[in-house]
Amino acid sequence: MSNDLAGVWEVALSDGVHRIEFEHGTTTGKRVIYVDGKEILRRDWMFKLVGKETFNVGKSDTKATINIDAVSGFAYEYTLEINGKSLKKYMENRSKVTSTWVLNLDGIDCRVVLEKDTMDVWCNGQNIETAGEFVDDGTETHFTLGDHNCCVKAVSSGKRRDGIIHTLLVDGAEIAECTE
Repeated sequence: MSNDLAGVWEVALSDGVHRIEFEHGTTTGKRVIYVDGKEILRRDWMFKLVGKETFNVGKSDTKATINIDAVSGFAYEYTLEINGKSLKKYMENRSKVTSTWVLNLDGIDCRVVLEKDTMDVWCNGQNIETAGEFVDDGTETHFTLGDHNCCVKAVSSGKRRDGIIHTLLVDGAEIAECTE
């Protein structure tokens, strides 16, 4: 990495938290994008210093765009969009469509993500095989992590505004949901 680092963002997706770094050489016109430390895009000698660069992040190839705007004189502003939304809006929306739990199992840190629209479960970047079933008060999505039996229970909150409440149980013990 050179000293042209212009922006760094952390983006939480279902398959993990990704670090996006952007280098912008305003004298050379260079643009370099790194995702998780790996160079994924390089453009040298760009004569137009403003514009945008679009690329994919994560296992599901989520669309990301870095916008480069002139603020004043030779000052630039860099913003990241995910799936066409500002990073802030994307993360706010994401908290509505996913639930995330972070726990330690057998000495290993696990980040479990439930995608509420598809009921897909991810753990540390791997899509986990699940078995869903309907029960008296909602649904249960069963899966295993190592030797541990896990279940995401989905039950109605009884309040329209709150919707469905998702709870992770590991070996019968409830795990607190985290906010990202």
